[in-house]
Amino acid sequence: MSPTHVDLAAPPGAVVRRPAIRGRRVPSTRRRRLLVAAVGVPVAIALAVLATVGALWPMTPAVADAPQRVQAIMAAHGGTRLTALPNPDRVGQALIATEDSRFWSTPGVDPVAVGRVAWATVRGRGDVGGAGLAQQLAKNLYRPSGPAAWREAQQVELAFKLEHAYSRETILRMYLSAVYFGHGYWGLPAAAQGYFGVAPSQLTWGQAAVLAGIVQAPSADDPLKHPDRAAARQGHVLRRLVATGVLTTDQAAAAARRGLQLP
Repeated sequence: MSPTHVDLAAPPGAVVRRPAIRGRRVPSTRRRRLLVAAVGVPVAIALAVLATVGALWPMTPAVADAPQRVQAIMAAHGGTRLTALPNPDRVGQALIATEDSRFWSTPGVDPVAVGRVAWATVRGRGDVGGAGLAQQLAKNLYRPSGPAAWREAQQVELAFKLEHAYSRETILRMYLSAVYFGHGYWGLPAAAQGYFGVAPSQLTWGQAAVLAGIVQAPSADDPLKHPDRAAARQGHVLRRLVATGVLTTDQAAAAARRGLQLP
């Protein structure tokens, strides 16, 4: 029955029914529980993972040799290590927008990303991406082994060590030096020259978006073998650059219209 109230303008004794208020729905118990699970479980897992860092610190390698490991990767694959970030560093900005948008602002490893990946691991969904650039660098340089949960814990720990020992600029430079861009190209200098015939600082936004889009699946998104997939990834990266405020919508649209820009 609708609630009632007394209207002072109405005749004495008259009862006026208050109109039902529409659009206000109290969430059901089930909905609240699902919301708590969706938000709370990954965060709880992230906190649990981060809490183990101190205990596991002695069980993972020191990272003082990270630059030497980057150099070893380059030597093994005939690549060139970056001695400084390109200027402008469009690939670095595109990677951060796509892979780790909180790279510059989050102190240490991003707990949200850790929780998302750890929750996916617990559910048996495998690698769903979401690891920050420091974690990806740790994986590339130190190749943790063992069960999936243990590998994830080692990556988080090594990422903490990297971020404690090196500046964010150095981490990004090492990442760009050692990451695999597909088609046999290791490191940004080799990829920029191999795919587009230019130095990293000469890449356009469209070309930078292609390279940033490759790193998740280098074989599947190879622009020379799978141009349609590479174009789809390029579009995703350009949208992320807009979402993070690096490019305007018009700038991203102009870059997309130029296509992959392969020679």
